[in-house]
Amino acid sequence: MVSAHATPPSLLDLSTYLLSRVGKTARGRLARRLSERGLRLWDMAVLAALADFGPHAQRDLVARLGVDPSDMAKVVEQLAAGGHVERDRDPRDRRRVLVTLTPAGRTLLAELDAEARAVQDEVLAPLDAEERRVLQELLLRVHDGQGTPYAP
Repeated sequence: MVSAHATPPSLLDLSTYLLSRVGKTARGRLARRLSERGLRLWDMAVLAALADFGPHAQRDLVARLGVDPSDMAKVVEQLAAGGHVERDRDPRDRRRVLVTLTPAGRTLLAELDAEARAVQDEVLAPLDAEERRVLQELLLRVHDGQGTPYAP
């Protein structure tokens, strides 16, 4: 007898379906962990962008991460209120707001990265180290072929 919750085999044959399901599971687990800290995936994405690429004009963060400008304003405001980023007027163009990662933001990002890696370990538990390496390579190739902005 087939379980009432069994996935239709025709869907299990679609890599896009499997990617979506695994991604949804991983995203949900990470989102729950972040929410325990009063944070969202966008918060982590902004911190990561600032750590990896340096200070950004707020509108450039919008473009880099594919976030709605009003949502970005809320994210940056929350991170600034927590002391994780600083906002300053660009001395070359006073209309631009520069967002910079603070030492506290860098510490928070390291903690969030550890949370994300723990979720990754849970989700990828059925795979050995070599299989994880191959999966990472393949996913990077697929990601690079998309040509679309990041969207947590």
